Amino acid sequence: MKYELFDEKNVGEHILHRIRYCDGSLGGWIESKNNLDPDSDACVLKNASVYGNALVCGNARVFGKAEVTGNARVFGKAEVTGNASVFGNASVFGKARVFNNAWDTSPFQIQRSKYFFSVSSKNHITVGCQTKTIDEWLETYEDAFNEHHFTDAQRKEYKQYFNLASELYDWREQLPL
Repeated sequence: MKYELFDEKNVGEHILHRIRYCDGSLGGWIESKNNLDPDSDACVLKNASVYGNALVCGNARVFGKAEVTGNARVFGKAEVTGNASVFGNASVFGKARVFNNAWDTSPFQIQRSKYFFSVSSKNHITVGCQTKTIDEWLETYEDAFNEHHFTDAQRKEYKQYFNLASELYDWREQLPL
Protein backbone atom coordinates (compact mmCIF):
# COMPACT_ATOMS: atom_id res chain seq x y z
CA MET A 1 0.00 0.00 0.00
CA LYS A 2 1.66 3.23 -1.11
CA TYR A 3 1.96 6.11 1.33
CA GLU A 4 3.81 9.29 2.19
CA LEU A 5 5.15 10.57 5.50
CA PHE A 6 4.32 13.90 7.08
CA ASP A 7 4.11 15.44 10.56
CA GLU A 8 6.41 14.34 13.37
CA LYS A 9 6.33 13.29 16.99
CA ASN A 10 9.04 12.16 19.38
CA VAL A 11 8.90 8.82 21.16
CA GLY A 12 11.97 8.72 23.38
CA GLU A 13 14.95 9.03 21.05
CA HIS A 14 12.88 8.14 17.98
CA ILE A 15 11.24 10.63 15.61
CA LEU A 16 8.08 9.12 14.17
CA HIS A 17 6.22 10.32 11.10
CA ARG A 18 2.49 10.16 10.42
CA ILE A 19 1.42 8.07 7.43
CA ARG A 20 -0.91 9.35 4.71
CA TYR A 21 -2.00 6.62 2.32
CA CYS A 22 -2.46 7.38 -1.39
CA ASP A 23 -6.25 7.23 -0.98
CA GLY A 24 -5.95 10.20 1.42
CA SER A 25 -6.62 8.23 4.62
CA LEU A 26 -4.44 8.84 7.64
CA GLY A 27 -2.42 6.02 9.09
CA GLY A 28 -0.43 5.55 12.25
CA TRP A 29 3.17 6.42 12.94
CA ILE A 30 6.47 4.98 11.69
CA GLU A 31 10.07 6.03 12.10
CA SER A 32 11.06 5.39 8.49
CA LYS A 33 9.92 3.70 5.30
CA ASN A 34 11.97 0.69 6.45
CA ASN A 35 9.22 0.01 9.02
CA LEU A 36 6.33 -0.48 6.57
CA ASP A 37 6.71 -2.28 3.25
CA PRO A 38 5.18 0.03 0.60
CA ASP A 39 5.03 -2.81 -1.93
CA SER A 40 2.68 -4.90 0.20
CA ASP A 41 -0.86 -4.50 1.54
CA ALA A 42 0.40 -4.06 5.11
CA CYS A 43 -0.83 -1.04 7.02
CA VAL A 44 -0.30 0.87 10.25
CA LEU A 45 -3.48 2.66 11.32
CA LYS A 46 -4.96 4.98 13.97
CA ASN A 47 -2.44 5.74 16.74
CA ALA A 48 -0.29 2.63 16.28
CA SER A 49 3.49 3.09 16.14
CA VAL A 50 6.23 1.08 14.44
CA TYR A 51 9.85 2.04 14.92
CA GLY A 52 13.41 0.90 15.47
CA ASN A 53 14.25 -1.96 13.10
CA ALA A 54 10.70 -3.33 13.27
CA LEU A 55 8.93 -4.24 10.03
CA VAL A 56 5.28 -4.66 9.04
CA CYS A 57 4.72 -6.36 5.68
CA GLY A 58 2.50 -8.78 3.73
CA ASN A 59 -1.16 -8.27 4.63
CA ALA A 60 -0.43 -7.48 8.27
CA ARG A 61 -2.24 -4.71 10.17
CA VAL A 62 -1.10 -2.78 13.22
CA PHE A 63 -3.74 -0.49 14.70
CA GLY A 64 -5.31 0.96 17.84
CA LYS A 65 -2.57 2.10 20.21
CA ALA A 66 -0.36 -0.90 19.41
CA GLU A 67 3.40 -0.56 19.30
CA VAL A 68 5.89 -2.66 17.30
CA THR A 69 9.55 -1.96 18.09
CA GLY A 70 13.05 -3.38 18.21
CA ASN A 71 13.68 -6.04 15.58
CA ALA A 72 10.08 -7.32 15.67
CA ARG A 73 8.37 -8.55 12.51
CA VAL A 74 4.63 -8.58 11.81
CA PHE A 75 3.68 -10.27 8.54
CA GLY A 76 1.26 -12.57 6.77
CA LYS A 77 -2.32 -11.78 7.82
CA ALA A 78 -1.30 -11.03 11.42
CA GLU A 79 -2.93 -8.24 13.43
CA VAL A 80 -1.57 -6.31 16.40
CA THR A 81 -4.17 -4.09 18.05
CA GLY A 82 -5.39 -2.41 21.21
CA ASN A 83 -2.61 -1.56 23.65
CA ALA A 84 -0.48 -4.53 22.58
CA SER A 85 3.30 -4.32 22.28
CA VAL A 86 5.47 -6.50 20.07
CA PHE A 87 9.17 -5.94 20.65
CA GLY A 88 12.65 -7.43 20.75
CA ASN A 89 13.14 -10.15 18.15
CA ALA A 90 9.50 -11.26 18.21
CA SER A 91 7.65 -12.34 15.07
CA VAL A 92 3.88 -12.32 14.63
CA PHE A 93 2.72 -14.04 11.48
CA GLY A 94 0.09 -16.14 9.78
CA LYS A 95 -3.38 -15.30 11.05
CA ALA A 96 -2.15 -14.49 14.56
CA ARG A 97 -3.79 -11.73 16.59
CA VAL A 98 -2.09 -9.91 19.43
CA PHE A 99 -4.38 -7.54 21.26
CA ASN A 100 -4.78 -5.40 24.35
CA ASN A 101 -2.74 -6.35 27.37
CA ALA A 102 -2.58 -10.05 26.57
CA TRP A 103 0.52 -10.64 28.73
CA ASP A 104 1.72 -9.11 31.95
CA THR A 105 5.19 -10.25 30.91
CA SER A 106 6.33 -11.62 27.59
CA PRO A 107 5.34 -15.23 26.86
CA PHE A 108 7.66 -18.07 27.83
CA GLN A 109 9.46 -19.54 24.80
CA ILE A 110 12.31 -21.98 24.26
CA GLN A 111 14.16 -22.55 21.02
CA ARG A 112 17.21 -24.59 19.99
CA SER A 113 15.70 -27.83 21.16
CA LYS A 114 14.07 -30.70 19.24
CA TYR A 115 10.90 -28.60 18.87
CA PHE A 116 10.09 -24.98 19.67
CA PHE A 117 8.24 -24.71 23.02
CA SER A 118 5.99 -21.74 23.73
CA VAL A 119 3.27 -20.72 26.12
CA SER A 120 1.27 -19.34 23.20
CA SER A 121 -1.60 -17.96 25.29
CA LYS A 122 -2.38 -17.99 28.98
CA ASN A 123 -3.89 -21.47 28.66
CA HIS A 124 -2.26 -22.94 25.52
CA ILE A 125 1.14 -24.46 24.88
CA THR A 126 2.71 -24.91 21.46
CA VAL A 127 5.32 -27.61 20.91
CA GLY A 128 6.58 -27.61 17.34
CA CYS A 129 3.44 -27.28 15.20
CA GLN A 130 0.97 -28.55 17.79
CA THR A 131 -0.97 -26.11 19.96
CA LYS A 132 -3.15 -27.58 22.71
CA THR A 133 -4.73 -26.44 25.92
CA ILE A 134 -2.85 -27.28 29.09
CA ASP A 135 -5.43 -29.95 29.93
CA GLU A 136 -5.04 -31.51 26.46
CA TRP A 137 -1.26 -31.65 26.88
CA LEU A 138 -1.65 -33.23 30.32
CA GLU A 139 -3.80 -35.96 28.76
CA THR A 140 -1.72 -36.55 25.61
CA TYR A 141 1.92 -35.61 26.22
CA GLU A 142 3.08 -39.25 26.42
CA ASP A 143 1.37 -40.02 23.10
CA ALA A 144 3.05 -37.00 21.50
CA PHE A 145 6.44 -38.09 22.87
CA ASN A 146 5.94 -41.58 21.41
CA GLU A 147 4.65 -40.30 18.07
CA HIS A 148 7.68 -38.03 17.62
CA HIS A 149 10.23 -40.55 18.94
CA PHE A 150 11.47 -38.51 21.89
CA THR A 151 14.47 -39.98 23.69
CA ASP A 152 14.33 -40.35 27.47
CA ALA A 153 16.46 -37.21 27.79
CA GLN A 154 14.10 -35.24 25.51
CA ARG A 155 11.06 -36.46 27.46
CA LYS A 156 12.63 -35.20 30.69
CA GLU A 157 13.65 -31.92 29.03
CA TYR A 158 10.11 -31.14 27.78
CA LYS A 159 8.56 -32.10 31.12
CA GLN A 160 10.91 -29.60 32.73
CA TYR A 161 9.78 -26.93 30.25
CA PHE A 162 6.14 -27.65 31.05
CA ASN A 163 6.83 -27.59 34.80
CA LEU A 164 8.74 -24.31 34.55
CA ALA A 165 5.85 -22.78 32.59
CA SER A 166 3.45 -24.18 35.18
CA GLU A 167 5.42 -22.49 37.92
CA LEU A 168 5.70 -19.17 36.04
CA TYR A 169 1.97 -18.99 35.25
CA ASP A 170 0.63 -20.52 38.49
CA TRP A 171 -0.93 -23.57 36.91
CA ARG A 172 -1.68 -26.34 39.36
CA GLU A 173 -0.47 -29.32 37.37
CA GLN A 174 3.11 -30.56 37.18
CA LEU A 175 4.38 -33.44 35.05
CA PRO A 176 6.23 -36.27 36.81
CA LEU A 177 9.90 -36.28 35.88
